[in-house]
Amino acid sequence: MEKLLSVEKVGAESNESRETVRRYIRLTHLIPPLLRMVDEERIAFTPVVELSYLSQEEQEMLFTEIGVTLATPSLSQACRLKKLSGEGKLNEDMIAAIMAEEKPQQKEKVSVPLSALKGKVPESYSDRERTEFIIKAVDHYYRHLMRQREVR
Repeated sequence: MEKLLSVEKVGAESNESRETVRRYIRLTHLIPPLLRMVDEERIAFTPVVELSYLSQEEQEMLFTEIGVTLATPSLSQACRLKKLSGEGKLNEDMIAAIMAEEKPQQKEKVSVPLSALKGKVPESYSDRERTEFIIKAVDHYYRHLMRQREVR
């Protein structure tokens, strides 16, 4: 009979892989405020596992920066923070610079159902052409409104 590692036993009992169990164990290396954010689902699990490799001091600096930027690190940002920490190059300025980056999923977007555009945008247009058409139409309408204000 093959001897199971403790993480494999726990994984089997909880229907989780041993790697997932190892990730949960890594969370014990987080400072309490970051762990609370995980519990409150304010920070994603995978990035926070990477952050668990930061020193306590680095985690505290990061937590302060999260409070300032009101943003949590993406997986790619967390990996860069971990790498810089491992190289001994992570400091407040580096954390601030990384956290100040705009993340694609945090960009504000406007969504318009295609049905609302029916008859207003040629159906043969690609998504890119539709986007350009809508931007030009909004720009044209905005200029029209500005001219109307000037007349009054």
